[in-house]
Amino acid sequence: MGVNLREIASPQKIEIESLGGRVLALDSLNIIYQFLSIIRDRITGEPLKDSKGNVTSHLSGLFYRTIRIMEAGITPVFVFDGRPPEFKRGTQEIRRQIKEAARENLEKAVREGDREKIRLYSQQTSHVTDEMLSEAKKLLSAMGVQYVEAPSEGEAQASYMNSKGLVYACGSQDWDSLLFGAERLVRNLTLSGRRKLPGKETYISISPEMISLKAMLDSLSITREQLVLAGILVGTDYNPGGVKGIGPKRAVEIVREKKTPESIFSGIEWEFDTPPEKIIDFFMNPPVIDVQIKADAPDAERVREILLGHDFSEERIAKSLEKLVALRNAGRQSSLQNFM
Repeated sequence: MGVNLREIASPQKIEIESLGGRVLALDSLNIIYQFLSIIRDRITGEPLKDSKGNVTSHLSGLFYRTIRIMEAGITPVFVFDGRPPEFKRGTQEIRRQIKEAARENLEKAVREGDREKIRLYSQQTSHVTDEMLSEAKKLLSAMGVQYVEAPSEGEAQASYMNSKGLVYACGSQDWDSLLFGAERLVRNLTLSGRRKLPGKETYISISPEMISLKAMLDSLSITREQLVLAGILVGTDYNPGGVKGIGPKRAVEIVREKKTPESIFSGIEWEFDTPPEKIIDFFMNPPVIDVQIKADAPDAERVREILLGHDFSEERIAKSLEKLVALRNAGRQSSLQNFM
């Protein structure tokens, strides 16, 4: 979910190689959801599973696609969510209801043998479990890929790391990173390629794109706090749906005209339990921690142990591990002192 700012963001398409030599903070939960949604059996639409019925799509994505972006010279740092704010419960309930409706539709599609709908509704039922997150952290650690556990929202922690100059950009599909102050947001980092549109025999090309917060604010003639105000009017994870009838362009017009939260929200019927001032403060001052960026050597035997335990191809694991070790040994990963 989150806020949708595409209308006003003016993202620029980039080549993944242009990020070579950079360190990026990646929104782990967002990316794992992507893997669960797109790495699936072509026939049944179900996520990949091992012989014991355990889902493995997230491990496949983290292993193979992380190595792919590292081959472009990117140093990834995965950021995991901590405890969400209490006022996010409304969004979590909405997501639960959406998944429940998707499960019912999936059961119907299975009964009718509609493969297209099976794939569609299977994706919508994707659910990240605590076990999946634990497995993801163990695999990343074995690969020598750093991860950070945020005290609250992962996007907020990644954006803080970006604003402090620890990383070059944040990698996520969610625009909320910009509200949290990410200086650069990279979307589609792990999604590049051709994708089939649901229900159609049409394919589209998806390429990485970057949004510069400064360029965006300058083009709109607003401040970051005003962007937060505009985002709240449109709707965020903390006030899903926003104010009825207000889209991104109209929201920007309103914050330009009225400027302050008091003048903006005094004339609006607020339908949410959490007052806008509390949401503003959370975006501007979220719980975050200071971290250090480091590079660890991969533990090839541990990687094999984890993946072979889930029936991954030993030959394919070996080939990918050769790439991973070669990247470290050849020094193709970015220098952590000079990545900016």
